[in-house]
Amino acid sequence: MTSKHSIPLIILHEDGERISNSLTAHHQQLAGSEILITGASGFLMGHVVDALAWMNLHALSSPCRMTLVDNLSSGSSDRFDHLAGRDDITFVEGDITQPLPDHLPAFDWTLHGASIASPMIYRKYPLETLDANITGTRLLLERARQRGGRGIMIMSSSEIYGDAEVIPTPETYWGNVSCTGPRACYDESKRVGETLASIFAQQFDVPVKVGRPFNVFGPIQNLDDKRIFPDFLSATLDKRQISILSDGRATRSFCYVSDAVTAILLILLAGRQGEAYNLGNDQREISVNELAQLFVALEADHAGIVSAKSADQDYETDNPQRRKPDLEKIRRELGYRPLIDLEAGILRTLAAYRS
Repeated sequence: MTSKHSIPLIILHEDGERISNSLTAHHQQLAGSEILITGASGFLMGHVVDALAWMNLHALSSPCRMTLVDNLSSGSSDRFDHLAGRDDITFVEGDITQPLPDHLPAFDWTLHGASIASPMIYRKYPLETLDANITGTRLLLERARQRGGRGIMIMSSSEIYGDAEVIPTPETYWGNVSCTGPRACYDESKRVGETLASIFAQQFDVPVKVGRPFNVFGPIQNLDDKRIFPDFLSATLDKRQISILSDGRATRSFCYVSDAVTAILLILLAGRQGEAYNLGNDQREISVNELAQLFVALEADHAGIVSAKSADQDYETDNPQRRKPDLEKIRRELGYRPLIDLEAGILRTLAAYRS
């Protein structure tokens, strides 16, 4: 959980400034607005909150007001201790599969990121995963239809493509996904969430957009969630050998979190209604083996690499063999470009945990 590490304020401030500078054509739309963020204590949405908190102090002509909703099933209650006492942030502990309290305001902007994202965890809680991604999404879209708003962003996932047969993968690719396998509760519910967004955009003119993140990493990530990057970070920080629990040939394209947050806010503020956008970093596709070797190369006293077998019998089932985003659409329409390469992102992340 995030409480195992102090919040790396210097790095959060640097990332906040970089995000803000990348949004200068759009971010004043947030000034003085009401913003709802669900799943706010999670890794990705938590960084969105930190970026908006920085902009309230340094960039916006008047601060936005954030309402953060989370049931704390996988986030930490102390995630925002460093923002305590600020009157621009209100935290509401609640389950997104239930209607939001009536006393909450009408929101100008909504970022829906409440979900279980770790395969190790969502395989244990498949119905809860389905509920958050389908029921929660439906309720928020209904609220936006009834109460209005300037924009709502649904966080989907690159997992909707499954084991993609087209690499780099564009938004037009329909996917190669199992509807019954151990990852289906997440993959298919994210796909249904996108279907709901499309229906509400077309039939009810709700200004909803969709983001599909590809393998985001960075500071304040839960190092116990059993995904590749947190596993490698944890081993490096603890000076243990990195354990590779597969043949290591599967590839991924990793995106540092400040670039992902920039893309999320660009999509929210400037994306086209009813459209889905890939977000990530397409500069480098790297195998699991190569990523482990990169960690070793960046750490002079690294303990090395070892092959092992996961205790989870479904660890490799339906696991995509390659993943790399086609970012042509978000580049062309929104001017997005990732700024932090993989090596720099790893070093920033290690420095953050050590701070």
